[in-house]
Amino acid sequence: MTNIQFAKRLEPLQSNVFADMDRAKAVALAAGREVIDLSLGSSDLPAEAHVIEAIAQSLSDRSTHGYLLFNGTQGFREAAANWYEQKFGIKVDPQTEVLPLIGSQEGTAHLPLAILNPGDFALLLDPGYPSHAGGVYLASGQIYPMPILAENGFLPVFADIPAPVLAQSRMMVLSYPHNPTAAIAPLSFFQEAVAFCQQHNLVLVHDFPYVDLVFGETGDWINSFPNSKSKIQNPKSLVPSILQADPEKSVSIEFFTLSKSYNMGGFRIGYAIGNAQLIKALRQVKAAVDFNQYRGILNGAIAALTGPQAGVKSAVHTFQGRRDAFITALHRIGWNVPTPQATMYIWAKLPSHWSENSIEFCTQLVKQTGVAASPGAGFGKSGEGYVRFALVHEPPLLEIAVERMAEFLH
Repeated sequence: MTNIQFAKRLEPLQSNVFADMDRAKAVALAAGREVIDLSLGSSDLPAEAHVIEAIAQSLSDRSTHGYLLFNGTQGFREAAANWYEQKFGIKVDPQTEVLPLIGSQEGTAHLPLAILNPGDFALLLDPGYPSHAGGVYLASGQIYPMPILAENGFLPVFADIPAPVLAQSRMMVLSYPHNPTAAIAPLSFFQEAVAFCQQHNLVLVHDFPYVDLVFGETGDWINSFPNSKSKIQNPKSLVPSILQADPEKSVSIEFFTLSKSYNMGGFRIGYAIGNAQLIKALRQVKAAVDFNQYRGILNGAIAALTGPQAGVKSAVHTFQGRRDAFITALHRIGWNVPTPQATMYIWAKLPSHWSENSIEFCTQLVKQTGVAASPGAGFGKSGEGYVRFALVHEPPLLEIAVERMAEFLH
């Protein structure tokens, strides 16, 4: 057999938290276990009927069956720009400041190809979402992990970044509400991040999939910080956009997906919005890789962004109920986990005897109980000692999962 030589950039990509847990789940299923999968943040809720109808009507329209080039996405880009303006009060040019994506994961993975030269540093949250690191590795860049710790509210400390690293850095990636920790960040933090990136000539990337999955009773959290600059008057979003801290879009680009707010994960649709030069550069990368999605999917996305928003509120209510049921059950078995204010995740500190081996904990948990979770170490070195549960089942099944974990822990 021919000895095929592969690029060295693939070496850091050989391990992936979701692929590793998928194998562990397969072993449990083969052994006859009934698996309760809490390892993957893929919403089990359906897309709204008016979204499905818009896609269905497109299918019989022959004009939607061909390639879709950039100019053909104008309607979607206008809908995205209007959605942002209504939600955050930020003016957006749909022609130069919006780019359709195959989900925010695709966009954040491709953007480093437009920014980094080999050896350049990207500043990433640790723990953080795996595709952020994957995109840097594919661009032959280096990663400087910014540890985010509970004692700092899971926010990075910019002053801790070494000067030699900063000198070689080209971009910083943030994401709040945060996956996996479920942490939220005030506008004052984003203002600090924008000023820091302007000072050090960094591109500021904000991955923003959980903009709507913020729980209502915490709606005043963002104005509770002592810095008066953090106050937001716009009532349509409980969390800030990075563009509210950088309204001139001087260094910033933000990524949104319809996977979470609109339960359209399988349709693979999102967009980038922000600095026109960054949008142009990302568009150049994408032009070498793909055309756009099927026009019918964009029609469904337009219906989601411009149509009734009751489904978004319903999804938030559903995940809040699941959060409350899961947290209550964990507390009942003696696992005291903080109640998150956003996202569809629970970020749980492991019992002390598992605190240095989250991968073994998750492997044994699914093997012995059928409950699948994501090990914190899979999201970065600073994630060790934690486990992430995705709230993608109804409360009765979540409570059964906790009962099984109680037997495993005790």
